[in-house]
Amino acid sequence: MKKLVTILLLLAATVTGIKAQDADKIVGTYRADYADNSSRIKIEKAADGTYFGKAIWVKNCLDKNGNKILDKKNPDKSLRSIPCDRVKILWGVKYNAEKNCWDGGKIYDPTRGIRANVSINFQPNGRLRVRGSVMGIGESVYWDKLN
Repeated sequence: MKKLVTILLLLAATVTGIKAQDADKIVGTYRADYADNSSRIKIEKAADGTYFGKAIWVKNCLDKNGNKILDKKNPDKSLRSIPCDRVKILWGVKYNAEKNCWDGGKIYDPTRGIRANVSINFQPNGRLRVRGSVMGIGESVYWDKLN
């Protein structure tokens, strides 16, 4: 009986480890091409176990005067002074093992100032499909993992 309990505990630990490994697959830096611009998004794991992503580089980040473009369309006025290459894009995202995707969080589109529900999954070709939706209307973009 002790052996059976030990085997079951080891099996449970292995399955849990595989799920955690699957969940962390999203962590990394991605190239995102959208609205005639290119950027790099870094996705990390937060202390609470959720995932978040922030812009770390934007190709066209300077205005005509050579100043960093700010997040002027953000609905939260307190965030409008953040440079475009430091904007938080994703937050509160959790791994959903049943659906093999990350969801439950929000995505922010700084080009339009829109926040939406987000669902993320890897495509068979390895690209990350990021789908934002508001009231059932959605749009998908595809990001390529750099590391």
